[in-house]
Amino acid sequence: MRIGIDLGGTKIEGIALDETGAELARLRVPTPRGDYQSTLECVSSLVARLEAAAATPGTVGIAMPGTISPATGLIKNANSTWLNGQALDKDLERVLDREVRLANDANCFALSEAVDGAGKDAAVVFGVIIGTGCGGGIVIDGKLITGPHAIAGEWGHNPLPSPSDYEHAASPQCYCGAVSCLETWISGPAMAADHLAMSGQNKSAEEIAQDAAQGDHIAKATLSRYADRMARGLASVINVIDPNLIVLGGGLSNIEALYEMIPARLSAYVFSDHVGTPILRNVHGDSGGVRGAAWLWPEAGKDVAQRETP
Repeated sequence: MRIGIDLGGTKIEGIALDETGAELARLRVPTPRGDYQSTLECVSSLVARLEAAAATPGTVGIAMPGTISPATGLIKNANSTWLNGQALDKDLERVLDREVRLANDANCFALSEAVDGAGKDAAVVFGVIIGTGCGGGIVIDGKLITGPHAIAGEWGHNPLPSPSDYEHAASPQCYCGAVSCLETWISGPAMAADHLAMSGQNKSAEEIAQDAAQGDHIAKATLSRYADRMARGLASVINVIDPNLIVLGGGLSNIEALYEMIPARLSAYVFSDHVGTPILRNVHGDSGGVRGAAWLWPEAGKDVAQRETP
């Protein structure tokens, strides 16, 4: 059995999967924000409850914000700031009394969709999360690629390619310290900020998408600018790794129009005479991170058996 834990900023979700990927149990509890020790205890309790519900022990994978720094072994880049600087993997192994595997939540999303989601059986999958932020992950032949700095797939912190005069002048500041990161242009708050700047209307990304679907010309113009920026960002990914497909996740992945608007714009930016890279909606929705965490153990039964052998 595989157990996946999604360590979110507001909730911690756990899932237990059998060897086929079928769900055996699922639990969700509030995150003890700002309290590292309580976070460890919460994860430990959740694992115990999932094992009790499934009546069998399991491997444990954790989807988390940020990543483990290869240089220090400590968490870095987490917006759940009480995790930063902590040896989360070692501390969880201590409280759970077993080996655990951790990965960035966007990486877990990509892995979930590559294993048994929209990217099933594809050789190279690029998974994208577009919501309050912007993340990504790369899976090749079913294996998550992280890189020597543990930042593979972090396309949201590349500069927006081919900026217009307006975009160049605006150059919004990113929380990472750089300016004009893709995240500052293609996240949900970024779409809302662009709409406000161009129209004076203070609306959420969801409201803008709804207005555009109902024919509002101002909202349709905002959505068109957004799709073009997404196409420029994804074209840079296609030019580098040429994935078989790209899967979108996060709140903005629910905007139906993007699945026509983005592909229609790719050929202007991709270094090829033909661009057929599918842009697909996720299959597992909000469960992508927790399912991907479980799949960090590709051979769960074998790994558990090895640990139980004296």
